[in-house]
Amino acid sequence: MTLHLELAPLVSLGAGIAILVFPKLLNYIVAGYLIALGVLGLLGHGF
Repeated sequence: MTLHLELAPLVSLGAGIAILVFPKLLNYIVAGYLIALGVLGLLGHGF
């Protein structure tokens, strides 16, 4: 029996639980996500 886990769902689950426990954390998570997307977009590695 092999357990294969992807990183994105684990990060999503962890972030969701963290937001439920620390609601103010949502602001930092959203800000970090937007900054990361902006920097990647400017460098030409956009999605």
